[in-house]
Amino acid sequence: MLQEAENDFARARNKALFNEIQHFLNPEEASMISLKAVKKLVKPQTETYIGMQVVPINKIIGSEGRYKDFDNQFFPKRSVVKERWEHVDEALIKDIVLPPIKVYELGGLYFVRDGNHRVSVAKSKGVEFIDAEVISLQTEIKLSPVRSLQGMIKQIIAYEKRNFYMETNFGDITEYWCLDFSTAGQYDKILQHILTHKYFINLNKTEEISMEEAILSWYQTVYMPVADSIEKCNIMKYFKNHTVSDLYIFIISFYDELKKKFGEDIQLEEIVYDIKKERKTNFAKKIKNLLSKFLLKKKISEAQNQVSINS
Repeated sequence: MLQEAENDFARARNKALFNEIQHFLNPEEASMISLKAVKKLVKPQTETYIGMQVVPINKIIGSEGRYKDFDNQFFPKRSVVKERWEHVDEALIKDIVLPPIKVYELGGLYFVRDGNHRVSVAKSKGVEFIDAEVISLQTEIKLSPVRSLQGMIKQIIAYEKRNFYMETNFGDITEYWCLDFSTAGQYDKILQHILTHKYFINLNKTEEISMEEAILSWYQTVYMPVADSIEKCNIMKYFKNHTVSDLYIFIISFYDELKKKFGEDIQLEEIVYDIKKERKTNFAKKIKNLLSKFLLKKKISEAQNQVSINS
């Protein structure tokens, strides 16, 4: 094995370690994006074989199966890839032509099917393009290169919100532009809530109400009472990584379950208050547990010191 290839791997491995240290508090931000995780969010409908293409390296952001072996910049995380990595690097040093990699294209970005080591070596050497055999996963969404799954989720949520507002005219009807979520797939649930609301209103009418009327009615009589209760109980401080609309989805689901069990007399504000109380209790339990752990460790340390002195 060439010493140059060994040195190249050592440098790439050190970059992965440095990346890991930089994201010590949020290690998922340094993890490579899994194609499986993205497919769950985007749900592509069909696969189309595209054939050979020259693919920009900076648009290869994830992997189908080796996402645990490399970080989000394709630097090697595990020593188990060392031998294969160095063989690929040595081939490039000797100007040996390697076969094309195989990738899936989704939303304008690429995920490696076969050739993770070749991509890793290429990235470490600053190569900008690579030959690839491409299969396209068909979807309407267009994505920009990101380095974390959370960044991908934000793009998908933004796309879903844009589509929801355009297709329903929700913002113009309600003058409410802050129907935001922290997870993907929630706007479809909101649409189902509106359609269900519309269905029950029409049960008592001879002429069906319009979608515009249904949206406004749902917003005024269903969504806003929940949102107002959330604000009144000041519950959002216990859900800092979530939105009011996130809590609306959770509360409505919880509310429906309780109504099935205990009848229609349950008040919405009681549920919001109970959720707040439970959240506070869990938080208090965590603090108490941490204090107990600290005190126990201190007592163990003191006991060990005392044994040492007596000895």
